[in-house]
Amino acid sequence: MLLRVYTDEGLIGYGSPMNYEHGRTVAQAISDMSDYLIGRDPLQIEDHWQTLFRSSYSRQMPILLSALSGIEIACWDIFGKSLGIPIWKLLGGSVRARLRVYGSVGGSTDEEAIYQASERIQEGFTAIKTTPFPTPVRPIETPSGIDKVVNRVGSIRESIGNEVDLAVDFHRCTTPAFAKILLRELEPFRPLFIEEPTKAIPDNVGPLRELSLSTSVPLATGERCTTRWGFRELCEKKAVSILQPDIRHCGGIREMRNISALAEIHEIMIAPHSSADPLGIVAGIHVMATTPNFLIMEFGGGTGESFFKEPLQMTDGYVELPEKPGLGVEIDEKGLEEATHKGPWRLRTMRRHPEDDSFSDF
Repeated sequence: MLLRVYTDEGLIGYGSPMNYEHGRTVAQAISDMSDYLIGRDPLQIEDHWQTLFRSSYSRQMPILLSALSGIEIACWDIFGKSLGIPIWKLLGGSVRARLRVYGSVGGSTDEEAIYQASERIQEGFTAIKTTPFPTPVRPIETPSGIDKVVNRVGSIRESIGNEVDLAVDFHRCTTPAFAKILLRELEPFRPLFIEEPTKAIPDNVGPLRELSLSTSVPLATGERCTTRWGFRELCEKKAVSILQPDIRHCGGIREMRNISALAEIHEIMIAPHSSADPLGIVAGIHVMATTPNFLIMEFGGGTGESFFKEPLQMTDGYVELPEKPGLGVEIDEKGLEEATHKGPWRLRTMRRHPEDDSFSDF
């Protein structure tokens, strides 16, 4: 979903609200918030954020936070354009010259995963991430099922060598008991991190902390958490080594910076989730440029080829900082038209176990 905020001075700000399964609902929330916003100063970003956030009966509703995040990002875009400087300079300037990113590897077979891994490396990535569960998994898998996961990760590690980082995303498919088994089995492959190792998160931090204490592999989570309050328990209990806020629904640019600061005092790194669209990636780049405890960033939306008039530049696994005002990118209207989904909204269907037709989280 792409959000435009217009001003009476002619400046237009762009935002990226998260809209995975409920795009029409998010769009309606944006429309509701616009009743308050129209006619007000777009540079009063913090005041608008606090007003809209605190006016909601249930402040942590992800759909409302998605709408608010998109609006907030667009206001920062307007702010930067009004002064002629990029957002990362408004946030205090950069602490790094460029940002490391990683690519994704899928595939229904080990051979497909290995091929995709080689493609990502040829594209210039020095880090990749894979999800080793192409099909639903049992609450506690058979030895054969465990071997399939281990062989998938091991074959990718063998194919890429030790110069390329490999992260593994359990994607909430696993129970705490099964995750503990897999973490032990995967330690020899020295993953950069294991993401979302159990379906207990974000609702239950206890099992995640228990897993962290059982392994030497860094654990990561946070893509479904919203605002600094949603990350507080993870930090205070040191349940993970890495937080993964998504700027499109965690609260926007300033809130991602707040979350990063909270993590910093607990010696926790930040690796933003951003797997859907290039504009969300750009917004995240501006925040991470100013974040001391940044580790690496997901690059699922790519450089914005054909979507931006000037795509992002990635070399040697790093993305350069935008130098133009605001977000620093211009939308290609033709590319936007081609990328627009014109069919009906569809809910993501729940995966089911073939043995008994029970649901499988994904």
